[in-house]
Amino acid sequence: MAISDGFGNINELLLNIIKDNLEDAAFEWLIKAGSANEIDKLGQSFVMLPRKTGKPALRISEVQKKQLEESGISYLTSWSIDRLSRVWLLGVQSFADTEKSHPVIENLFLSAEVNEAVALYSALPFLAKPETWVKRCAEGIRSNIGSVLEAIMENNPYPAKYLNEAAWNQLVLKAFFTEKDINKINGLDGRANEQLALTLSDYARERYAAGRQINPQLWRLVAPFINDQIFEAIKIGLTNQDKEEHNAIALAISASDYEPAKVYISQIPELSQLSK
Repeated sequence: MAISDGFGNINELLLNIIKDNLEDAAFEWLIKAGSANEIDKLGQSFVMLPRKTGKPALRISEVQKKQLEESGISYLTSWSIDRLSRVWLLGVQSFADTEKSHPVIENLFLSAEVNEAVALYSALPFLAKPETWVKRCAEGIRSNIGSVLEAIMENNPYPAKYLNEAAWNQLVLKAFFTEKDINKINGLDGRANEQLALTLSDYARERYAAGRQINPQLWRLVAPFINDQIFEAIKIGLTNQDKEEHNAIALAISASDYEPAKVYISQIPELSQLSK
């Protein structure tokens, strides 16, 4: 289920956390900004919000942490109060009037500075009709701003649920290229696919040719699709001195059905047990 499908319950949880992190005057301002009759001022409220809330890290109780975990959004515990408040504001206004809020939010994307862009991409799973923002998410992957890419790639359930295969593959490739935390990409293993495996193996070859290392996590996505082409990249990887990568390759081969790779690695004593 998408976060937006249960936004009513999540909205209450977010609002409780926000209330615990704001002074009364700032909270009252935010509630007013989120009311239905304020939707015409959504863009203005979004931009000026940090001046009302400040930017400190969230303080979250143990009870709230448990509730966030149960709701599948425990990742937002690392956010700042302005980021959470902006996400809440966008979410509540998008549900109040989806058609009217959509062009306003689109314009915010077009003019956003860095922290605004981070909040906008973080808000994608919380918006009404989240499927209408697929193109915007795909375009965001082309950003060269690290924090914006992290907002899209790391701990964000939106890409795995809504991006098509081409956009998803581009996200994963860029995550490796920009050295993002691969373990924080939601749905990574579930969306592994043959074209992505081929692309990543080509990327690995390019890195090897340039004398650079690769993230060993790459091989977990290649494992189900090892073929002749990918096997050639694997053999190059096994000639370097990176033991961690060697282990990752052996584990990938153990999860594959490609017999030539299994035979090849069985002849390497320190890896033969891992490949079985």
